[in-house]
Amino acid sequence: MGDVTHFAPSFGRPRDEHDASQVLVTGASGFVGSAIATTLRARGHQLRVLVRRSSPRANLAREDITCEGDLRDRASLACALKGVRFLFHAAADYRLWARDPEEITRTNVEGTRLIMEEALRAGIERIVYTSSVATLRLADGRLATESDTLSEETAIGAYKRSKVAAERLVETMVRRDGLPAVIVNPSTPIGPRDVRPTPTGRIIIEAASDRMPGFVDTGLNLVHVDDVAAGHLAALLRGRIGERYILGGENVSLADMLADIALIVGRHPPKLRIPRAMVFPVAYAAEFFAAFSGREPFVTVDGLRMARHKMFFDDGKARRELGYASRPYREALRDALAWFRQHGYLR
Repeated sequence: MGDVTHFAPSFGRPRDEHDASQVLVTGASGFVGSAIATTLRARGHQLRVLVRRSSPRANLAREDITCEGDLRDRASLACALKGVRFLFHAAADYRLWARDPEEITRTNVEGTRLIMEEALRAGIERIVYTSSVATLRLADGRLATESDTLSEETAIGAYKRSKVAAERLVETMVRRDGLPAVIVNPSTPIGPRDVRPTPTGRIIIEAASDRMPGFVDTGLNLVHVDDVAAGHLAALLRGRIGERYILGGENVSLADMLADIALIVGRHPPKLRIPRAMVFPVAYAAEFFAAFSGREPFVTVDGLRMARHKMFFDDGKARRELGYASRPYREALRDALAWFRQHGYLR
């Protein structure tokens, strides 16, 4: 990734490049948001971050200006945006299952609408909105690109539907209201600071702990979360308003991913390939018990439905227009495993 230490001259010279009120990052306590915040701090910028009162603080820095609030609370958003010049909206509810699926919709759609409306009122100069490759239509046999638009009606599950709806909302506000937003679509990030952890982080932990005896035939586009963060800054600098940019890495089969995890941790990789149809009863049972426990199941019905297609993408547009680059995915895998081990997720 090229040097993005300072914002581009075309944005006008920052009033004070170390003014903490200039950059707001939502979701900074989470995975992608914390990577964005870490990247900005490393380039000398002090930040304002918006987090919920209940959010973990492990990924926040003491020097950050922390605003407690909620994406569904307009007043807290207006307060957090006061005096801000640039906004990175990375906060999202990334769950493939929830006891109340409407919670995912309220955060991802209604929360995005409210913060974008308040950003317009606050006169934010430029916004980078973190969408997802979940908004893209998949087809086996070729790589999906930004032109493969998925409709909300055909999206699988509450998470994908909410991200499609939120992305369409941002695009509409760009056209109708002049919202100065660039949209980025990260693929599947892995790496350090995955505190929750994400669904993919849970796969890494389970595989490294020798608790995955088999796998289904699917695939992911895996990318280091810090490369995704650098891609966000590149979008701020060089992205075109209203455009979408896939921020991806390497297209990898799940079998190869599990084999690489086993090689890194010194275990034997799983050899059993399980037909998806055989896993659905397990997923239904897991969701049934999750409804009582409240804990997100490891295997979900929507996740299995998504696994029908290999989730492979072409990020050439971001590489051409933004100067985006990504490191080999095995490096991201090693960083993820090292972080999980250091923080007690792995024995």
